[in-house]
Amino acid sequence: MFQARDFIITREGLVFAVTLNETEAGRVVACLRYAPTPAGLRKVTTHEAEAILRTRYPRYLYYSPRRDALLHAVPINAVETHLCPRQRLRELLDRPATEPLIDKLQRLVDLFEVEGLSSEQLGVTGSLLIGLQHEASDLDLVVYGREPFEQARRIVRDGFAHGWLQAPDRALWRATYQRRGCALSFDEYLWHEQRKYNKGAIDGTKFDLILMEENSMDADPRLWCKLGRTRIRAPVIDAEGAFATPARYRLDHPEIPLALCFTATYLGQAEAGERVEISGHLEQASDGERRIVIGTSREAPEEYIKVIPS
Repeated sequence: MFQARDFIITREGLVFAVTLNETEAGRVVACLRYAPTPAGLRKVTTHEAEAILRTRYPRYLYYSPRRDALLHAVPINAVETHLCPRQRLRELLDRPATEPLIDKLQRLVDLFEVEGLSSEQLGVTGSLLIGLQHEASDLDLVVYGREPFEQARRIVRDGFAHGWLQAPDRALWRATYQRRGCALSFDEYLWHEQRKYNKGAIDGTKFDLILMEENSMDADPRLWCKLGRTRIRAPVIDAEGAFATPARYRLDHPEIPLALCFTATYLGQAEAGERVEISGHLEQASDGERRIVIGTSREAPEEYIKVIPS
């Protein structure tokens, strides 16, 4: 079973990050994140990944009729190695903390366990999953299940209040903002992020909490077609899926009842009862239902969700 935040490696040495908890047409939907070079694996941007696949590995590009989109997708029989966040975290917790980053990871997980969150509910993704971490790497923790994820957010909030953990400072937020290429202004981005409690720092190293709903499947059998870019304003009536993959926001809108977000920048962006402005791609299902999609690429230029102040 392939889950979002797992990594898969092809026989050519391409490393993909799984993006959905399902397969389509015998393929794992995933984004190319690392490519082999003579000097070893190198992390690639979205534009670099597109160019590499188009020119050298077009077999890993797949047009999805369900989503009316060209996706990175790896045939299951082309998967050479499957890396799982839970298994990797167990390995890292059992090894001697000879690296400062591993020491911080172990102390962070210990803190969660002391506060009642079992390490069995946690995994690690990103550079640590592939073994390419360095001293400046972030800690990307996967939390399995919505209740454990909310518990982890509460522990982070309490950790800030009691000094066990540090809230990211302005410099760290700005670095994250610049790396993301967010369509919001920095002050707008900062306001939204500081209330999520899914990011923090331990001894100066940033960590992220990532929700993984293990039973979450995008099993909608309908075909969707893109109708072009749009921008709407609407109240959020249900944000229970706001931190999921993909995030879901139910809207009180006469034509577009759902916002679906595939980029991490806008996970947890709004709460029920808040009014939002959303810029994204309008899609229509084969039965006429419409939705707005944010995150058609990792950077998602000109696509955003933001709360409109009362």
